[in-house]
Amino acid sequence: MVVIAALYRFARFADPEAIRAPLLALCTQHGVRGTLLLAREGVNGTIAGSQAAIDAVLAQLRTLPDCAALEAKFSTAPAMPFHRMKVRLKREIVTMGVPDIDPLASAGTYVAPADWNALIADPDTVTIDTRNDYEVRIGSFEGAIDPKTKAFSDFPAWFDAHRAEFTGKKIAMFCTGGIRCEKATAYVKAQGLDNVYHLQGGILKYIEDVPAQGSRWRGECFVFDERVAVGHGLAPGTHALCRACRLPLTPADQASPLFEAGISCPACHGSRSAQQRAGYAERHRQVMLAQGRGEAHIGAAPGDDAPP
Repeated sequence: MVVIAALYRFARFADPEAIRAPLLALCTQHGVRGTLLLAREGVNGTIAGSQAAIDAVLAQLRTLPDCAALEAKFSTAPAMPFHRMKVRLKREIVTMGVPDIDPLASAGTYVAPADWNALIADPDTVTIDTRNDYEVRIGSFEGAIDPKTKAFSDFPAWFDAHRAEFTGKKIAMFCTGGIRCEKATAYVKAQGLDNVYHLQGGILKYIEDVPAQGSRWRGECFVFDERVAVGHGLAPGTHALCRACRLPLTPADQASPLFEAGISCPACHGSRSAQQRAGYAERHRQVMLAQGRGEAHIGAAPGDDAPP
């Protein structure tokens, strides 16, 4: 069984580049795979390996400035969900594109999963999903607003356009693991609104802790690894991934005549050239051959995407 750790921490790193090489070497030494992003504002990523290996990496991360209290959300998978280990340097660990937003200095109030239902059931609360449209499409909290953003960097403009609707309200925001909504609360507070809250540990912690019978979550939660989506209790979901456009596919999508494994789905079937489709087909053939040999094909992982 492979342990998966989703983690982030807003911090102040004077020299992220100096952190990168030792961290990559440690991960490689312990057989850990996944992606970690480093920036002056902290660290973000999802990694997988044995329990001892994950513990070693987390111990190293907690020695970094402002990271002693770094937390991770754990789940398991029967097989390694990533094909390689990457430690990347970025301008931001989650890209908003707005300078001088500092969640360490000013972020919303954390709300524990056990207290989240009461907050979002309050008629004076506006609940906002800060994830991207393709993630919201497969699951969200009952009654939450979908900004229909294509990227997190679209969120500030969307919020500015709708700000008047939220004046005088409590604003509750959430995302997959907590990082996007934490940064979004810092942005909202910078605009002068104070009654701002975010779900501690994100959706993943909520669906792990809150039983399905008492949950206000509907659907599945998209994750950036080979599991594609998870449900309550972090059980594997029903979605697959289109290897052409990277969108999550429902069982109905997978049953569509426009779905071709490894090549296209109903969303992208008519938008790819013959040359592209041939390339996807060859990649899929190589993936199947590698699987037949019991090997991993390094070109097949959604782990190339940035973590949530």
